[in-house]
Amino acid sequence: MKALLPLTIALALSPLAAFALPVVGDVLGTTPETATAALEAAGCKVNSFEPEDGKIEAKCTETATGKIWEIYIDPKTGAVSEVKADD
Repeated sequence: MKALLPLTIALALSPLAAFALPVVGDVLGTTPETATAALEAAGCKVNSFEPEDGKIEAKCTETATGKIWEIYIDPKTGAVSEVKADD
């Protein structure tokens, strides 16, 4: 019976893991379409893209909390270089 408890907890929490914001190093893509799809799959609705300091800044709203995030993407690799809450 004790062996089932960790499995039950893992299965109960797995839907939450599906909607995790990207972290530094995650690759979202080099086009707005692929980055938008990746962010929305992570539970963050894209509001806008704009260039900033040689990177692409994606502003998105986390669907679970309504919090706005700034995701900085390297335009050459599509990798996330920084994630921060919108001020």
